[in-house]
Amino acid sequence: MKLFDYESSGKGIAKEHKKKGLSLFFEIFMRKFWKICEVSFFYALFLSPIYITLTIPDAAGSGITKAVLFFGSLLFCMFMLGPATAGMTKVVRNFVLEKHSFIFTDFMKAFKGEFKKSVIVGLLDCLAIASVACGIKIYPQLKEVFGSFVYVCLTVNLMVGFIILMMNFYAFPMIVATDLSLKNVIKNSFALTCIALKKNMLTAIITLCIAFGMYYLILLKTAFFFLLPFFPAAVISFIILFRSYPVIQKYVIDPFYVANGGNNPEAPIETVTAETIFEDKGGSEKPIEKRKKRKGKTIS
Repeated sequence: MKLFDYESSGKGIAKEHKKKGLSLFFEIFMRKFWKICEVSFFYALFLSPIYITLTIPDAAGSGITKAVLFFGSLLFCMFMLGPATAGMTKVVRNFVLEKHSFIFTDFMKAFKGEFKKSVIVGLLDCLAIASVACGIKIYPQLKEVFGSFVYVCLTVNLMVGFIILMMNFYAFPMIVATDLSLKNVIKNSFALTCIALKKNMLTAIITLCIAFGMYYLILLKTAFFFLLPFFPAAVISFIILFRSYPVIQKYVIDPFYVANGGNNPEAPIETVTAETIFEDKGGSEKPIEKRKKRKGKTIS
């Protein structure tokens, strides 16, 4: 009895199909989890003044001193929010594309290189957040004067804020991945928000649930406040980019390379149009049948 047969072969081993959807999401997420926490911590360093101010005990100074420190740190964080988000987006985008990333180098490259555009987008976001917060606070108090009409205004206010939130799913990725002007970034962000509205709404609900869940955990137990530097900023960014970046590739990046020619650096390897020297035929080869032995002597 032969243990090994060297005179025949099968059809070979087919390449494993790339995972998609949730299976791919969790595969990358679990593999990059500690890196994601590291990015989140680095992101939090730029917003640390507001963290420090919020944790200053009342006995540390007068109310006026604490208020000055708070608003000073808030102003600083408003200017840092956009560039820090651009840096985090640059690194997390590489995770989503399954490309290697030097966290510090890539973060600072996007922070400095896209500073102007990201600062403007960050300030617009702060303005939108302030408008929504004021609307929630003020409109219900105006019911006695304007009646039920204030709820129409409040609904419009919340809808605009929700749309701006979804536009951020595309604004920062396009800032770090393309050379588009700020005007075109904002225009394309609104267009993509409308094109993939269902996907964006689900993404927004998921991210808001994570954010509010963390908020209520902090209310229940202050110790959770110290998890903020590690969670959930980059986790939310990963979820957003995993869901929104394929839309940017489909409607912005791929059409650009189709119109201008050349290989798309973000395209899967199998779609690159370069000349193929060797091709993997695993799983599709014709099996080699075992030779029949001839009777009689053979010449060696």
